[in-house]
Amino acid sequence: MSELYLLLAAALAGMALVGLFRTADLLRRVLALNVLASAVFLLLVSMARTAEGVDPLPHAMVLTGIVVAVSTTAAMLAFAVQSHERRRRERP
Repeated sequence: MSELYLLLAAALAGMALVGLFRTADLLRRVLALNVLASAVFLLLVSMARTAEGVDPLPHAMVLTGIVVAVSTTAAMLAFAVQSHERRRRERP
C-alpha cells in the first residue's frame, strides 16, 4: 500500500513541475507550488512507517510544513494581486 502512495506522490510532483515550468501565469504557478508541497507531504508521511512502527518526526515536519505552506501561499497571492493591479494601471 505504501508503494501506491509513493507513486501518487511522484505523479503529483511531476505534474506540479510541468505546471510550474510551462506556464507564465502567476496564479497557476502558485497552484503548482502548492501541489508540489502536497506531494512532498505525502512522500514524508508515506515513508514515516518503519520496522518498529510509525516515526512521529516526519508527521511533525509535515504539520510544520503545512503552516509554512499556508503563510507562503498567502504572501505569494498578495504579490500576484499587486502585480496584476500594477500591470492594469500601466496599461492605457
